[in-house]
Amino acid sequence: MTKKKGQRFHIALSVENVDASIADYSHRLGEPPCQSITGEYALWRTETLNLSIRKSTEPPGTLRHLGWEDPTASTFSEDQDCNGITWEHFSADQQQQEIDHLWPTKPNNT
Repeated sequence: MTKKKGQRFHIALSVENVDASIADYSHRLGEPPCQSITGEYALWRTETLNLSIRKSTEPPGTLRHLGWEDPTASTFSEDQDCNGITWEHFSADQQQQEIDHLWPTKPNNT
């Protein structure tokens, strides 16, 4: 996958403390997350970046995957690069469907 115009670079990280991570990354990015699930998940969308954090048993700061949020993506896809890193390609709607699937009973806080 290569970057196309209109795409946002996606980084997904594992975190231990979602609230502390939200405060830190909101300060670093200059804006609050556009979506969060209390104690579980947060998502920022800037002009060029799609950053998601998720509480995990993996060590804090572990890279979960990379990818591209692409408004023209008709389906979700993923592949691995030569280093074994998973790269996803998806639209904002497809990402929202995944969030709704993972936390169907949790209120969306933002």
